[in-house]
Amino acid sequence: MKTKNIGIVKTEYFTFAEHPNELKLSSGKKLGPITLAYETYGSLNKDKTNVILVAHALSGDAHAAGMHEGDKDPGWWDAMIGPGKALDTEKYFVICANVIGGCKGSTGPSSINPKTNKPYGLEFPIITIEDIVKTQARLIDYLGIKTLLCVIGGSMGGMQVLQWVATFPERVRCAIPIATAAKHSPQQIAFDEVGRQAVMADPAWNNGDYYGKPETPERGLAVARMIGHITYMSDKSMEEKFSRKLKEKDYTFSFTADFEVEGYLRYRGDNFVKRFDANSYLYITKAMDYIDLSGDKLLPKGKHADIRFLVIAFKSDWLYPSYQAQDIVRQLKIRGLEATYCEIRSTYGHDAFLLEIDEETRLIKHFLKRHEV
Repeated sequence: MKTKNIGIVKTEYFTFAEHPNELKLSSGKKLGPITLAYETYGSLNKDKTNVILVAHALSGDAHAAGMHEGDKDPGWWDAMIGPGKALDTEKYFVICANVIGGCKGSTGPSSINPKTNKPYGLEFPIITIEDIVKTQARLIDYLGIKTLLCVIGGSMGGMQVLQWVATFPERVRCAIPIATAAKHSPQQIAFDEVGRQAVMADPAWNNGDYYGKPETPERGLAVARMIGHITYMSDKSMEEKFSRKLKEKDYTFSFTADFEVEGYLRYRGDNFVKRFDANSYLYITKAMDYIDLSGDKLLPKGKHADIRFLVIAFKSDWLYPSYQAQDIVRQLKIRGLEATYCEIRSTYGHDAFLLEIDEETRLIKHFLKRHEV
């Protein structure tokens, strides 16, 4: 089938307006009212059995596909969502929502606290992936959908996929976690903590109270992104892309960016601060560190599940190495669930889930076709 682009799309907003308009969080605290920014692509069928929920990664948002009016670039997974693509919008109704704690339309630390009429800042409560998934379930209820054909996502999105399975197994028919883990390893927590410390060490962070101030913690957040971006690539992809190429003909013998890789990281860091909130970075990375769906926690005993899984990993991904995906599959098979494991030979590292479009499309199309109603 020939693929086409979705065209112009708009972000929609859902606020928990009816009782209860608050959500009891994993921490025991309450948050509300809560607004979720979301987008939908394709059409809901008569029986509402063709719904796919896409969960985004750390720096993603609800704008997964199509174009916003006036924008130059499409949504972050546009290559995978649309007519004839892996998530074929001529067959499926695709939903993507910005996570709570984020900064792209959903309630987060930069949102106004109704109790103070000021941005929450650090008064925003700590959240977990389970809290994120519970708000998504409220959105699904609002749209009148009982069961999801599939939940799919990469990296932190994959964690949300697994949390849907753990929290609402009766509402999910298929699950596709990509380049992810059921729990963060000490190394993964360590990388997140270094990023958080970079943000908090910036004097402009001001204990989270920088909204409306002349200076914001741009340098700290840029450094955090630079650290993160190194983990998203692989040794081979960095060698192929940059090697030891210089920006000029020779060394400058200064602390400017002599090497192309230095300039690239600075560019990525500087661009990131234009579109992301430093406090959101703290909250979302902490939520990722807290998840632990290892062992029986992924499917607690006593909970029935009839879910089919496609677990995808990438050979060069050293941030979420393939052994973590294999651990997920092992635990699913112990519970007698149908789980297919695919490891893609890619040199792109963790970023491969955004770049290996052809191979992912082939796997996902075949998997979904087998499990359509």
